[in-house]
Amino acid sequence: MKLLEKISIEEVNGQKFKVRVVEATENGKAAFTHYLHNHQNGISQFYKKEAVKHVRHAMEYKFPESDITYEVAEQALQYMLFDYKSEVPFPEPKEPKFKFIDLFAGIGGFRLAMQSLGGKCVFTSEWDEQAKKTYEANFGEVPFGDITKEETKKFIPDGFDVLCAGFPCQAFSIAGRRGGFEDTRGTLFFDVAEIIKQKRPKAFFLENVKGLRNHDKGRTLATILNVLREDLGYFVPDPEIMNAKNFGVPQNRERIFIVGFRKDLGISEFKYPEPFEEVAAFEDVKEESVVSVKYYLSTQYLKTLKEHKARHEGKGNGFGYEIIPDDGIANAVVCGGMGRERNLVYDDRLEDFNPITHIRGEVNRLGIRKMTPREWARLQGFPDKYVIPVADASAYKQFGNSVAVPAIKATAERIIKVIV
Repeated sequence: MKLLEKISIEEVNGQKFKVRVVEATENGKAAFTHYLHNHQNGISQFYKKEAVKHVRHAMEYKFPESDITYEVAEQALQYMLFDYKSEVPFPEPKEPKFKFIDLFAGIGGFRLAMQSLGGKCVFTSEWDEQAKKTYEANFGEVPFGDITKEETKKFIPDGFDVLCAGFPCQAFSIAGRRGGFEDTRGTLFFDVAEIIKQKRPKAFFLENVKGLRNHDKGRTLATILNVLREDLGYFVPDPEIMNAKNFGVPQNRERIFIVGFRKDLGISEFKYPEPFEEVAAFEDVKEESVVSVKYYLSTQYLKTLKEHKARHEGKGNGFGYEIIPDDGIANAVVCGGMGRERNLVYDDRLEDFNPITHIRGEVNRLGIRKMTPREWARLQGFPDKYVIPVADASAYKQFGNSVAVPAIKATAERIIKVIV
């Protein structure tokens, strides 16, 4: 059990107070919020003990002269339920049709899609602290941490219907010819497979980069499918490369989707959704108002980008910045590298060119700017009421790492239709 040695500020029922966590585990707040979200179903039993401990430590700090027993803390926790309000942008459905868990949750792209179809999220995990802040701001729930740790896995409840995971792509050390479950040890896919093996959900929905198909000459994907089909006993149709631009958002983002169904359900056929008839353009997600001058490129930076592109073109490479026209489709939004520079836009509405950040040179007069975090959110299909509580740098990273919600929803709708 990992112990923390810091003092944090917690808020319960609108009151802020210091929490002594010298004996609390790192999962305290996650268990507390998960318990509050699941108090009306049997899932709460998986979080109650840790949630009570969290409340007890808070009360011990606030009332140091009192003897706070487990029973007293338990009563306090139950009292909180009566006054608990889900005043969050995206509350759970009142009458859930199915239950799911959200692994490698990021900022909740899977959750948005699944909740919109009537799903109830009963467990979520994400290790990035900034992403956790964004997740909590929108769903009122703190994700558990590192899913590779047994102390995190022990909180995963039984009886959920769908496992969702956008796990990272990693190479396997394939010891035998078969490429099975044991060969994936030490990778994040192994942790996903282990959870599927232990919990036996009706279905799973996995998302990964397009490159997974050819990763390690195709051996990585072959091993994944062998584990899911042969070792775990699920019906897994051939994975599909899905493009976000075909599902209502103007972003050329290709990702591989892998779905599977427990064989005892008798499901032997699955068809991925067809592309939408209407194709969106960037102007459909462009900011309606004039954006801050901070998003506009300086003349010096623009000069650097042009020189960089010219060097690569001279070598026959296609690298470099790109300006997306209003009637065009954006390149994939990704964190790092040329993620923002390959999605520049024209916007000539700016009138005040006085820079508000430290830049070299002047603000360019060509109207060339970066997309805003909100525009990236829209490119991924996040609704405008989705709260962005972090700084721009973190926001770009979070949306770049997220899933395209409409493509996830269209596929999930097909999954739910055959298991509910």
